[in-house]
Amino acid sequence: MKHLTSTLEIPVRFSETDAMGVVWHGNYLKFFEDAREHFGKIYGLDNLQIHDAGFFIPIVHSELHHKAPIHYGEIAVVTAKLIYRESAKIIFEFEIINKHTGMLAAKGTTTQVFLNAETRELELMKPDFIAEWEAQQNWIDGK
Repeated sequence: MKHLTSTLEIPVRFSETDAMGVVWHGNYLKFFEDAREHFGKIYGLDNLQIHDAGFFIPIVHSELHHKAPIHYGEIAVVTAKLIYRESAKIIFEFEIINKHTGMLAAKGTTTQVFLNAETRELELMKPDFIAEWEAQQNWIDGK
């Protein structure tokens, strides 16, 4: 499977934890968002560029599996893997590792689609600017 990856370290702030000092479950999706944004900066495809090209990319599916806790003061290491697809979708797989313990804390996926920003209609074909961007990348084969 062809893919691109990026990794982001996120120090866990007090405001991101629950009463037990553990990252609140909903913040893992925020960490996914942070990792997608970081990926875009690394690979030259950020949300503003997509918007300027005339598209929105809403999330239509997300999946999250919690495995082990991350506590206040620890570091979440989030790897975002963009999976190459022929279809007009953006699919990321994520892993969050607790840097302090080395344990897998969470994993999941998000799926985004392209909407025409003017008409709000779903794009069934991959937009040209995405196909051009994909052609310029050095995709990795394998896991």
